[in-house]
Amino acid sequence: METDKIMKKIRNTITAIGYSLLVFVAASCSDMLETESTRQNFDPDMGEKTDSLFYVYGIMQAMQQLADQYVFTGELRGDLVKTTQYADSMLTQLANFNVTTSNRYDSAYVYYRVINNCNYYIEHRSTDLYTGAQNVSIAEYAAVKAYRAWAYLQLARNYGKVPFFTEPLTQISQINESSFPELNLEQIVAQLAPDLEQYVAMPTPTAGAATHQTVAPNWESTKKSYAPGCCYIPVGVILGDMYLEVGDYDKAAKAYVTYLTKVAKTTTSSFVASYLPDKDYPVKLDETQVAYYTPAKSEMGSWQSIFSRNSSDDIVSYIPMAANSQNGPTTVVPLAFGADYYATPDEQTGYTRRNSMNINGDTHYWAYHLPLVTNVQIIPSDSLVKLSKSVEYFYYGDDKSTNYDNIKSAAIGDMRLNNTLSFYTVGDNSVQWITKYDFANIILYRNSTVLLHLAEAFNRLGMCDVAFAILKDGISEVLTRPSTMSNSASYMTDESRNLIQTTYPLLKDSFLTRFPLETACGIHCHGAGKAVSDMALKTYLKDSSPYQYDAVIGKKLAEIDANTDYGVTVGTTKQDTINAVEDLLCDEYALELAFEGTRYHDLMRLARHKNGGSGAQYDGSPSNYGAQFGYKWIQEKLKGRGWNQSTMYLPFK
Repeated sequence: METDKIMKKIRNTITAIGYSLLVFVAASCSDMLETESTRQNFDPDMGEKTDSLFYVYGIMQAMQQLADQYVFTGELRGDLVKTTQYADSMLTQLANFNVTTSNRYDSAYVYYRVINNCNYYIEHRSTDLYTGAQNVSIAEYAAVKAYRAWAYLQLARNYGKVPFFTEPLTQISQINESSFPELNLEQIVAQLAPDLEQYVAMPTPTAGAATHQTVAPNWESTKKSYAPGCCYIPVGVILGDMYLEVGDYDKAAKAYVTYLTKVAKTTTSSFVASYLPDKDYPVKLDETQVAYYTPAKSEMGSWQSIFSRNSSDDIVSYIPMAANSQNGPTTVVPLAFGADYYATPDEQTGYTRRNSMNINGDTHYWAYHLPLVTNVQIIPSDSLVKLSKSVEYFYYGDDKSTNYDNIKSAAIGDMRLNNTLSFYTVGDNSVQWITKYDFANIILYRNSTVLLHLAEAFNRLGMCDVAFAILKDGISEVLTRPSTMSNSASYMTDESRNLIQTTYPLLKDSFLTRFPLETACGIHCHGAGKAVSDMALKTYLKDSSPYQYDAVIGKKLAEIDANTDYGVTVGTTKQDTINAVEDLLCDEYALELAFEGTRYHDLMRLARHKNGGSGAQYDGSPSNYGAQFGYKWIQEKLKGRGWNQSTMYLPFK
């Protein structure tokens, strides 16, 4: 590995700023991140209560500069997108696993810039600053450590083994005289995770009068506020991710549970995909039958609103990008997916600027004013479209207002991809555009991400029923009710019920109010309608949905058994079930998180865990699948793309 390339870039940066601090000093985010402090922007005092915000904003700016790379390297190497004839050659290289050292989206340096900024802050920041009895610096200090851990996690995911250092590099002599160890993923987690444990229940900071211009210039002129807490990564979330990556499922689950019960702003994740937000909408099943589905409770929101400008619903962490290049780093991600965020409407002509969707032969339109492009570079892959179309949709069969236990299914597909894709016309041509990036902010984590990761950890701990509950019913008190009760989740074992109230106290009595029954909604319900067993008037109607534990897992077991590329014989062991539920979760990652920059790393993590050999009780797949089954599995997912064990990592530069 040519680590001297990274050190050379750091050396050049230090020289350019006169042996001063990387990126931090005069971290001018302009109107993206403003502060009320009257001190100068250069060399602020790390011992003051508020001036450290300048340094934190510098870290945020460094995060902005890696945002495009994060999305493209995470999605283009996955199985959910494909490039078009208009794609930038750099994107095509990523998609075909033939990245060269000249690829602008392959840069370890952008992550080291975040790391070195964090190192400086951590070494110099006072953590003993109080206003009355409240420590006003510790939450910010913990958040910076979370940034550093996140950056190192991305490096290990992308490059396998990377130089590791925790001291700030502010002088050339530190580079010339140091020999940094090269650590792999497990070693990095061992270095950073134990220290983060003390902050696992720490809330993210909210200090600072920051504003963010979230709309493109010249079509809406007002600045709009954003939640400062969403610019940070909660310690519990990154700690859970680190443990999950290395297969320490017990610690991963405990970190996620601590976040969900003690830190998260909302945990119900009650969103349902719909064509027309907040209204009943029809889905034609055939020429005579029409199904309706509307969230029964007003607390549920429409799933697509998560990705609207200024939305903080379901979003845990994001990187807010500047509205134009004068105000800070911008992004080309929306452009690649089909929306020219930085253009003004009068710069483009001949477009039908309205959102349109074909619903079973009927076209629906509504106003939309984002400038669009004809040369879309990234579109959904055939495999994602196939997966989405294969999903059964669950709906009320009769009177939707009273007959809650009559739920039927139809093979009309999952609604989330339908809500993510829009079409517009240019002359006689129809162009599709992915709407998740029509607001230019780069989402890192959502509540849905955390819940799915928790389900993955629970499943590997042998709690397949709890993992399935996160897909079907959501987290609520029904999971704790004894199986003898008529309104319980009957597929839950008594052992699992006990574990989620004690060892992993997600539903401990004191936390039940964080998961209200009336808003309970499993992740699969976001796009598949009434997969949840209905909760009419807070009464759980047992087995009212065809989306059932044995049937759904049995179908997945049969798919694995029938796949000739795997060449395995599926049995009836607990590990067979775990592997099948993990594949269900992989499908749900695709349906829920497509295009958000996480797909390749999800595939790689699952592939590693499907390989045998670590010795954990439920790690690896059944022994008869073979020690390298995980790599067979991911190779089948990425068939024809050039993936193999020699191309799984990017060239380090």
